[in-house]
Amino acid sequence: MRPCISKIFEWHLGFRKFSSAKYMILHGSRDTLGLRSGHVDGSTLKMFSTSCGTLSEDAIKNNHVSDMLVDSFGRQHTYLRISLTERCNLRCQYCMPAEGTELTPSKELLSTNEIVRLANLFVSSGVHKIRLTGGEPTIRKDIEEICLRLSNLNGLKTLAMTTNGIILERKLPSLKKCGLSLLNISLDTLVPAKFEFMSRRKGHERVMKAIDAAIELGYNPVKLNCVVMRGFNDDEICDFVELTREKPINVRFIEFMPFDGNVWNVKKLVPYSEMLDRVVKRFTGLQRIRDHPSETAKNFRIDGHQGTVSFITSMTEHFCAGCNRLRLLADGNFKVCLFGPSEVSLRDPLRHGVDDNELKEIIGAAVKRKKAAHAGMFDIAKTPNRPMIHIGG
Repeated sequence: MRPCISKIFEWHLGFRKFSSAKYMILHGSRDTLGLRSGHVDGSTLKMFSTSCGTLSEDAIKNNHVSDMLVDSFGRQHTYLRISLTERCNLRCQYCMPAEGTELTPSKELLSTNEIVRLANLFVSSGVHKIRLTGGEPTIRKDIEEICLRLSNLNGLKTLAMTTNGIILERKLPSLKKCGLSLLNISLDTLVPAKFEFMSRRKGHERVMKAIDAAIELGYNPVKLNCVVMRGFNDDEICDFVELTREKPINVRFIEFMPFDGNVWNVKKLVPYSEMLDRVVKRFTGLQRIRDHPSETAKNFRIDGHQGTVSFITSMTEHFCAGCNRLRLLADGNFKVCLFGPSEVSLRDPLRHGVDDNELKEIIGAAVKRKKAAHAGMFDIAKTPNRPMIHIGG
């Protein structure tokens, strides 16, 4: 067996071994790894370079996932991201090309009934978490109905949403009543002028109000997604961390990723190691949280802070070995890897009258073709892929 495949099996089975030379030994708490030095050197960074959690054998045995959701490397896919629309009320530079992008005609997008039918196929097969994305999901007129129907699917444990927050404040009370249980709000800057420059629209104040409204409604934590770009907002990293001091906010710093039309350049990339170094120099008592093996983020808490800080290291330290995510795009295409160009339509066979068993065969075949890991960032930058607004955030 090839080494990379062997490692994936070890991760999946919960037997992943940690070398004492590469990973920190737990001190005192079973939940955190301490980082209290004032800087991050190469050896220290390695201590925080991977997920800290493992799955027990009992957890795997009790996790009822059908073969449809298990790929050829043994990874179980229990998390489905559904893009509800390609439309958005912002024009963020890393998401949409400056000249705009051609949108799929409305009649070619999945209807509410089609979304619910496909979602039920996944949930009945073992998916227990669904995240609604876009475009901007809140601009869909039937968003409350979609949330209500999905949250009532038997077996679904978590219904989440990623939103830009522009119109969230007035919709959130009804969305919560309709079963929306987790919330990520995208915010790349705390400076209104920068917000307008990056998103090509106004609205910073409305996003900040949406964050406060979410906290008041009891979302804990409220997750903030921040794409860090050198020369634009990398000087605000510690300002974002400061938000976690008094509020139950999880700030998630995301490495800048290449997609069609977003003019990705490695010079704009601020790697995890550099972001972590800036945080450590400013804040004391940083502790690594024990993550679930399928967690995409490296999570930390800081002494005296209500909230937490996370880093999503897709470019410099990918987490493909524990990937449990699948994507259903607004046009009905099914995508097994964010960075892979391969897609298969579920809309077309659905509209041609195939039954659920045939749809499951199509889904299972696509999952089985999923690769062990995505390509490196320079290869990704050269690989044709859709703009992020088409794929779904």
